[in-house]
Amino acid sequence: MRTAFRRSRAYAHLVLRITDARTGEPVDVRRALTRVHVHAPSDDTWGLRVLLVADVLARALDMGGVPALLVADPPAALRGRADDLGIRPTEAAGAGGGRQVLRVAGTGETTGEGIGVEVAPVTGPEAPAAGGTALRLVLLRGPRRTPVALDAPALAEADETLGAWRKAVAGWATRPSKPVPEDVRQALRTAWEDDLDVPAVLTVLRAVERADDVPDGARFETFAYADRLLGLELTREIGAPA
Repeated sequence: MRTAFRRSRAYAHLVLRITDARTGEPVDVRRALTRVHVHAPSDDTWGLRVLLVADVLARALDMGGVPALLVADPPAALRGRADDLGIRPTEAAGAGGGRQVLRVAGTGETTGEGIGVEVAPVTGPEAPAAGGTALRLVLLRGPRRTPVALDAPALAEADETLGAWRKAVAGWATRPSKPVPEDVRQALRTAWEDDLDVPAVLTVLRAVERADDVPDGARFETFAYADRLLGLELTREIGAPA
């Protein structure tokens, strides 16, 4: 387990590096107030995925010590769906401030100043029956530049995964607290600092869940730490009746 988590250059420099969609080249995000502009291509689930990627990007910047302002004017219906997914509130498009700009948009829609961050479409039904966090997990677990297929089996699997993780986290929370192992912390940060690779973050969590050399208290701290980025409410079952 521990040998699988090696320090990478991305973590060593503590820099969020993102691929600029307009050039195809990686760009280091500077440590300065950043405006994350959202250009939702529509008010459907694709637009929701664009908002979600922007939300996670802002969370990653915050965790790296880079203050971020999320800027968007989504339609009321889309804003309501975003609230259900736990996406942070946005500022109006005219909001000022910020020394650098990240523009998060649908594929082929990144225009204007700043670094372009593309998000691929979502295929499948528009009105999923599963709860918001299950949909959030489905939309997060694939690379952002790859289309996501949304269907009932995918939502059911995500809902089952969240239920199992929340139950496990609640159990681990009763054990003596242990810090996040440093190699695990490095692996998590390397994943999201290297082009916001959320699927790799989820892979680290699955490895920690299975590892026999990570104390339960450290598993709890690891999942709670990663959830600051993921926003999946992994700790919400703590203290709930068995």
